[in-house]
Amino acid sequence: MAANRWIRPEVFPLFASVGVAVGICGMQLVRNITGNPDVRVTKQNRAAGVLDNFSEGEKYSQHTLRKFVRNKSSQIMPSVNNFFSDPK
Repeated sequence: MAANRWIRPEVFPLFASVGVAVGICGMQLVRNITGNPDVRVTKQNRAAGVLDNFSEGEKYSQHTLRKFVRNKSSQIMPSVNNFFSDPK
């Protein structure tokens, strides 16, 4: 009876959106565990204390996506926005 309630074509977009959200959360979790200089998983690394790894922190915070969009316009449709906002 529960399978008949939840396995319907109307529920598939809900499954898809929840799946995407869980995937994004999982990706961010793996990224933080593997690459964040402030997260130390092993006991040997935790015993090191506070490290001043400025280059490693810079590498983590300035990832490739951020470098790609750094000099891009933050507008979604700049041609339409300029058409309506710039005076002639």
